[in-house]
Amino acid sequence: MKVILLKDINKIGKKFEIKEVSDGYARNFLFKNNTAKPATDENLKLALAQKELQAKSAIDELKKTAGVATKIDGLEVELPVKVGDRGQLFEKISVAKIIARFKELGYEIKKTQIEMPQAIKEIGEYSLKIKFDHKLESEVKLLVIENEQK
Repeated sequence: MKVILLKDINKIGKKFEIKEVSDGYARNFLFKNNTAKPATDENLKLALAQKELQAKSAIDELKKTAGVATKIDGLEVELPVKVGDRGQLFEKISVAKIIARFKELGYEIKKTQIEMPQAIKEIGEYSLKIKFDHKLESEVKLLVIENEQK
């Protein structure tokens, strides 16, 4: 029986794909769980329209993500921190602090997108990779500097 998948199903297919499955599997599992519907002419038209909308929104999302990745690539971000008498940091730099700094600059970055090669425990220049969806990456220089306000 031909069915249109309404959700991604592991080892079967992706959302809005048309698949051939056994009658029993379709009736007893897919239809009962609202994960598929029969591939009638009307349902096929709806599925094709949904697939086109999905592809268009994916292209729009890719353009938006590529724009942000391009803007951020090569950016130098200063992060002022409190420093002791001997130049040591009071606390190591966390990803949350880096995200907060990017937010101040107007960029929405998620915790999972930042890749730090090592923990930041002292003043200096560090290279960070920011990974976006669609396998896009940007490299940013993080300048950890002493906060002038005391």
